[in-house]
Amino acid sequence: MSLLRSYVSGGWHTPTAEGAPLHDAVTGEEIARISSAGIDMGAALAYGRSVGGPALRELTFHQRAQLLKALGLYLKEHKAELYALSARSGATRSDSWIDIDGGFGVLLGYASKAKRELPNDKVYVDGAVEPLGRGGTFVGQHICTPLRGVAVQINAFNFPMWGPLEKFAPAFIAGVPSLIKPASQTAYVTEKLVELMLASGLLPEGSLQLVCGSAGDLLDHLTPQDLVGFTGSASTAQHLRTHQAVIRSSVRFNAEADSLNCSILGPDAVAGTPEFDLFVGQLVTEMTTKAGQKCTAIRRALVPASLMDAVAEATAAKLAEVVIGNPADKSVKMGALAGLEQREEVRRSLKALQENASVVYGDGALSLVDADAERGAFMSPMLLRAAADAVQPHEVEAFGPVSTLMPYDSVEDAVELAARGAGSLVGSIVSADTDFVRDVVIGVAPWHGRLLVLDRDDAGESTGHGSPLPMLVHGGPGRAGGGEEMGGMRGVLHHMQRTAVQGSPKTLAAVTNRWVTGAPRTEDAVHPFRKTLAELRLGDTVVAGPREVTLEDIEHFASFTGDTFYAHMDSEAAAANPFFGGRVAHGYLVVSFAAGLFVSPEPGPVLANYGLENLRFVTPTFPGDLLTVTLTAKQITPREDQEYGEVRWDADVTNQKGESVARYDVLTLVAKH
Repeated sequence: MSLLRSYVSGGWHTPTAEGAPLHDAVTGEEIARISSAGIDMGAALAYGRSVGGPALRELTFHQRAQLLKALGLYLKEHKAELYALSARSGATRSDSWIDIDGGFGVLLGYASKAKRELPNDKVYVDGAVEPLGRGGTFVGQHICTPLRGVAVQINAFNFPMWGPLEKFAPAFIAGVPSLIKPASQTAYVTEKLVELMLASGLLPEGSLQLVCGSAGDLLDHLTPQDLVGFTGSASTAQHLRTHQAVIRSSVRFNAEADSLNCSILGPDAVAGTPEFDLFVGQLVTEMTTKAGQKCTAIRRALVPASLMDAVAEATAAKLAEVVIGNPADKSVKMGALAGLEQREEVRRSLKALQENASVVYGDGALSLVDADAERGAFMSPMLLRAAADAVQPHEVEAFGPVSTLMPYDSVEDAVELAARGAGSLVGSIVSADTDFVRDVVIGVAPWHGRLLVLDRDDAGESTGHGSPLPMLVHGGPGRAGGGEEMGGMRGVLHHMQRTAVQGSPKTLAAVTNRWVTGAPRTEDAVHPFRKTLAELRLGDTVVAGPREVTLEDIEHFASFTGDTFYAHMDSEAAAANPFFGGRVAHGYLVVSFAAGLFVSPEPGPVLANYGLENLRFVTPTFPGDLLTVTLTAKQITPREDQEYGEVRWDADVTNQKGESVARYDVLTLVAKH
């Protein structure tokens, strides 16, 4: 049998011990052995900090995003061997698609969001500049910089691909190296994943390490700059969270743990409605996908008391259609659990649940396609029915194809039952009654990290109850771990330190690589629009004007655009307006005049104006006012894969008194050379 290898301190490590056996979930055949014997965990962490961290921090957010995208595309080209290994974990083709292609999707999703939402820089500016003094010479700004440690990522057995990648992606974008520790049962899939990632040649040295087998004394070597991300049982999460090194060093610890997720059927969704069918279909899908081994699966199905019989009957009928067996057979819709030990654990939990619940479906003989029930870790989907006062469904999670129907009588009752789960990753409400949905969402939101509202309108595009997405929070309060994974940039910023920097505008501009009001400006003979991205500098400025705004201008603009709002056209009505006291120019006329003043019209480096942001009309402009505009290069963002970049300009339009009448950011695309 092969020994799974680890990748630490810059090289592949073969265990120095025989290791524990790993078995094919379908056939029971031993396929590999696993051990972390011989690994110097302290040296691995030190290597990540000293080699991986500096290499990642040399890159900008956009450069890291570009590598992440290339990695996702590279892995997609090699997914056949990953699918073959995934099948040995009991996963069907569709199960593997969620795990494998879903993992690729996380990489590509984070790469795309990082390029859109983060600067092509090494520092993230968080929020607006805060004025700290009256004269504008003392200001504050929050910045985020990558932690100087290693993100230790301890993953569960059920998603050996998606699990590691959804933790790796935000850490990589943030500039923090990862050490992946997969669960043993399916570590052979993660080993192949890491082998492919390293073989791509795309990752900076030290940015990715792998430990197969026991974590040993790994956590003993944590420092205040390291992070721990954990997915697994609540009891293990508590054990790790209270590790002395985690407590002593205030290590950032994120857990995604047990979750008794619920789905709530609205009273409007009676049999025959699309919502009734959606509820039943979603429940069956969540029970049978990955053989119910999903932290997001529906464990509690909360149904109006009057609909319990109809839901039980419809769900049982649909479960009877599910073909169980060897995933190699295309007719199979549900494969095996990850192993025989896992099946026994589910059976123990099922026994506890049945103390106060009856079986609706699943107590018959198990019929399998091309599989042996004794050697493979197969079991029937089990649908239970419990009374509203049953305790076990809110306390016991059977991590397999098991769900419990429970009745409720009112919105308040449904909310109370959902809350008894003590914190969940995800819940769903299936209803077309928006009043009911609003009441339930507001009632259960404090107990959930994510809520799906499913109805006939969004069903066609819905990704489903159990599908975390990289742009949304994955995590939950209470027993679900109390943390957040992913969530777009929230997941990235978790790996960074937020620091308040106080100083002069000049200092903050230098630190953040963004021009700040009050920082030096540069006016020279060359108009900023005549400068390429390579020539342009922060603070480059053009001052243009003045231009008088006449009553004729206002009336022409009103006639030309059709905007005849009374404040521009009716002297008596405008005089009565408490904000104006007389006729005023259109705000968009002011902006248009400003553009006419600052633009350099000849063809050149500026390729396009693609928008305005943060536009505010500060002071009314009256007929006879003289407008001057000051346009300053505020932020310069080259695009890594294009011959142009983005320039954000600070635009300040003032009147003859020096008062700002309009302030906004102008966004342009500018050629690099």
